[in-house]
Amino acid sequence: MCRAYSDMAGYNAEPLERLISNFSRLNGVGRKGATRMAYQVLSMDEESAKEFARAILDVHTKIKRCPVCQNFTDREICPICSSDKRDKSTICIVESPKDVATFEKTREYKGLYHVLHGLISPMDGITAEQLTVKELLSRLSDGQVKEVIMATSPTVEGETTAMYISRLIKPLGVKVTRLAYGLPVGASLEYADEVTLYRALEGRREM
Repeated sequence: MCRAYSDMAGYNAEPLERLISNFSRLNGVGRKGATRMAYQVLSMDEESAKEFARAILDVHTKIKRCPVCQNFTDREICPICSSDKRDKSTICIVESPKDVATFEKTREYKGLYHVLHGLISPMDGITAEQLTVKELLSRLSDGQVKEVIMATSPTVEGETTAMYISRLIKPLGVKVTRLAYGLPVGASLEYADEVTLYRALEGRREM
């Protein structure tokens, strides 16, 4: 620990410093940002602070993966999978639950989803076995699904994952398409706007 950090930590009461330390563990949050958030929490009234703490605990105790699509849910089966209004013949494959939320904002896609919870990345030691590929293949066994849309981001990892899954699905007789990205190569799907995603859905191509 550098001297400056040690001196700064010494100015704060131990509970506050512990809160700052925990906030700084979040991705993209530095020491200054963590300190700012910690002081905001400190300024809350007691009931607001308790509600904040309950919200954090609830995401760990009440949220689980939907057994069908692997998206996060607090129900037995998520609202999308259990809806009678969704097109059961189409599955859109995404990297993370955040991508599901992004697509839903377009209000254009009416099919189902499957969340991989990651991408194949040998450099990071992430293999297909660590993703939800097995769960995906089991969903295709009854012949109800006619098209699978690969909506992984157009990065090296995203393309590698899309090609790998495509090779597994094609022998099953299911059509596999890829989004026609109006996105810069290497961009993350998470930051795409609704119009771009809609156009990508409309212009998807078969793999």
